[in-house]
Amino acid sequence: MPQVVLLCGGFGTRLSEETAVKPKPLVEIGDRPILCHIMNSYSHYGFREFVLALGYKGDAIKQYFLNYPYLQNDLTISTGEPRIVPATRPDVEDWTVHLVGTGLHTTTGGRLYRLRDRLRGGTFMMTYGDGVSDVNLRALLDYHYSQGRLATVTAVRPRGRFGALKLEGERVARFQEKVPAEDSWINGGFFVFEPGLFDYLEDDQAQLESEVLDRLARDKQLAAYRHDGFWECMDTLRDKKVLEELWASGNAPWIPAGRA
Repeated sequence: MPQVVLLCGGFGTRLSEETAVKPKPLVEIGDRPILCHIMNSYSHYGFREFVLALGYKGDAIKQYFLNYPYLQNDLTISTGEPRIVPATRPDVEDWTVHLVGTGLHTTTGGRLYRLRDRLRGGTFMMTYGDGVSDVNLRALLDYHYSQGRLATVTAVRPRGRFGALKLEGERVARFQEKVPAEDSWINGGFFVFEPGLFDYLEDDQAQLESEVLDRLARDKQLAAYRHDGFWECMDTLRDKKVLEELWASGNAPWIPAGRA
């Protein structure tokens, strides 16, 4: 199964109410960090090996996963001979998580560049550490293979504040980031890449969205997987409140059936 890269290094400045004390991927929706919601989505479809590209407050993410067995399990504590024994629960995830420092000020493309030696072995998936969706990730991977291109991006509908993808059939003809374009398709994350991507990453300052993806599109190497279902990016405090309300309703759209 392909590895899944999660970009977890940004400063999250538009969510500073939360990110002043924790990295954005650890901001909680309900009782769990949004990072775990994203990982659960991949795990549901059988993708259980993750590479976390760390930057801002990366140590907090390392500490979270170091303590993960204790946080997610019931515990038995022996006070006479100090030790803590997690009582394994059947609903606790079985993940392999690689926690890799990729620099504090590194660009999104640069984080992938710094992971290149780990990812040259074959197809890999990637998304950002702040977006949730009900996209069928197995179908996304199958679609990527069927297109025979170096990269596939999940195209979703915007809420009026994102850049636009110009589509020609199933191919991305232009990749325009941060260009107002309502009633259009946007980059929803949830990518699939082939190792040939690294031919487009010259160094650790490569700009994935504004440079690399547009070059791939111009070379007819970027496919679009259209997703008309739920997608939401936790970019601001308002976005967080929307996701929390959905979670509290008991019908969070991004939670696979039986996993809430």
